[in-house]
Amino acid sequence: MILGDPYFIPHPIRVIGSMITKLEKGLLYKGKERSEVRELRMGIAMVAIVLSSTAVAVMFILFVSYWLHPYIGMVVEAVMTYQILATKCLYVESMKVYKHLKDQNLEEARKAVSMIVGRDTECLNEKGIIKATIETVAENTSDGVIAPMLFTALGGPVLGFVYKAVNTMDSMIGYKNDKYLYFGRAAARLDDFINYIPARVSAYLMIAASFLGGKSFSVEQALYIYKRDKGKHASPNSAQTESVCAGALGIQLAGDISYFGKVIKKPFIGEALRPVEYKDIKLVNRLMYLTAWISEIICLLLMILVWMF
Repeated sequence: MILGDPYFIPHPIRVIGSMITKLEKGLLYKGKERSEVRELRMGIAMVAIVLSSTAVAVMFILFVSYWLHPYIGMVVEAVMTYQILATKCLYVESMKVYKHLKDQNLEEARKAVSMIVGRDTECLNEKGIIKATIETVAENTSDGVIAPMLFTALGGPVLGFVYKAVNTMDSMIGYKNDKYLYFGRAAARLDDFINYIPARVSAYLMIAASFLGGKSFSVEQALYIYKRDKGKHASPNSAQTESVCAGALGIQLAGDISYFGKVIKKPFIGEALRPVEYKDIKLVNRLMYLTAWISEIICLLLMILVWMF
């Protein structure tokens, strides 16, 4: 949350992403006569291979490290735990968009936001860029910060990296387009399942953060919009933190989005009590950090209680 991930250090998620890419090339049928059943089975096979490989690799590294020396094991485990969380990275990438918008450079802002969202960004205006950035930070407060923190607290780096592997597969192949509709379904459904509870925990932690965040946020609106709009998304989890964020900031998010050249109809989340502005990117990052610190403190206290009793 403080230092982030230095770009010159290879990140394990890149290794997982590379494995997914290579498996996709081998498992996804490229011919004209496609079979829905085959693609579903190959998608399930990919999930099984990626998760088992990730778990075995992490367990092996930890076993060898602790076998060499307990202190070596502690350092390796600490580094692994560190790399599971993406708080500062999310902040840095989203603030690149903020800086370009502040400089009124829409072209560079579009390029920066394209690095953190899956939607088409070429035709986004300033409002669209801001909304895309806010929605990404809000959603990834759960996917990239709170959920991996909870799984790591429960099962150490092994469970933490297994979660990240599921999340990475969903972000790479979990799309409802012609290419991945069947092949990516297992990854997408598994991601929905394992994020069901963390997304809701994240939402309530974010509501608490909006209470602690001062006058910039409205806890009353955060709670009201959450209860009203938390189900306004095709995913059972994505609107959880997005609705809290929209309410806390008093803005309207979501609406129609273009993916791979196709416009997807989506309902609005929140109420437009005021227009969105680029300064809201800083506010949503503050909300993310407050939520992360609350979660960190709770996780540590619970782990101390378990250790004591």
